[in-house]
Amino acid sequence: THSLYTDKEVFVRELVSNASDALEKLRHAQAANTSEILEDELPLEIRIDIDEVTSSITITDTGIGMTKDDMMENLGTIAKSGSRKFVEELQKVEDKGEADMAQQGIIGKFGVGFYSVFMVAEKVEVISKSALKEHADEPTQVWTSD
Repeated sequence: THSLYTDKEVFVRELVSNASDALEKLRHAQAANTSEILEDELPLEIRIDIDEVTSSITITDTGIGMTKDDMMENLGTIAKSGSRKFVEELQKVEDKGEADMAQQGIIGKFGVGFYSVFMVAEKVEVISKSALKEHADEPTQVWTSD
């Protein structure tokens, strides 16, 4: 079988990239003035905390956040609508005999980057709340891989 991820450490890059995307989406919403932000003075930041006692890594961002529907759409189905395109691209790479292309050209595309975390984690938990005022009444959402 062919492994999409050849280096276990890639999950850190993928999760930080997702956090960066969340910051960019919030920054864009602020700049475009299309949505009201709950805490528009909150600095845009990404934090990485390592707990050696519990053997866990926590990546926190102050980005756009997700609603329950966002979580179901983005985390509940691997690669969502991009899965067919992902499989087609992977097949092209394999047909050309370019094994390293999977790591270089496909990771981070088609919505599969988040799933690299399962190479190293037994359990994944995503806690999120939308930063948009239109979702202010919605509770903080939790998605767990169990």
